[in-house]
Amino acid sequence: MTPDPYEEFAAFARACQPRLLRAAYLICGDVHLAEDLLQAALVKVALRWSRLRDDQPEAYARTILYRDAASWWRRQRREVTVASPPERRAAADSDEVPHRLVLARALRRLTPKQRAVLVLRFFEDHTEARTAQVLGVSIGTVKSQTAVALRRLRELAPELSDLVELRSASGTRQRAAPAERVGQPAREHAGREGDGQ
Repeated sequence: MTPDPYEEFAAFARACQPRLLRAAYLICGDVHLAEDLLQAALVKVALRWSRLRDDQPEAYARTILYRDAASWWRRQRREVTVASPPERRAAADSDEVPHRLVLARALRRLTPKQRAVLVLRFFEDHTEARTAQVLGVSIGTVKSQTAVALRRLRELAPELSDLVELRSASGTRQRAAPAERVGQPAREHAGREGDGQ
């Protein structure tokens, strides 16, 4: 008996929806827009499900998500203020909550394109080449946008540097917090942890 394509797609959508929604929110900073972008991406995947189901449907959905977000930004051509981040359950370590809030505020201060590059490079841990492919830009554009975004983060949110210094001084190094990874992909960071840097 052949599997039902509808059921296969529904299972795929249920499994990847939380990850894709989180990435979409980090990109656009607006929960409602993130939901719209995700819904549009899943519709496009559903329409091509027979061709995508044996390939990499989540990668295709991510590409559509980021490209649709970029298209939306081009149409808007203005900075949009965003609503507060969606409520989430408290983290196990209560010290992490202020760090996350500082990082969320700092990301909202960046342009949407800069957020997209940082989310792809440092949250999703993509290479420069993969980031360029997803966004449909050159590798040089990814490099320059990353440099500009990191410089803006340092200028607009110097408290991120303070957070890194506080965590380093306290000796808590179990897992790199997002604020510590700004400017350093996870693979590179993991290799340097043992060096005491």
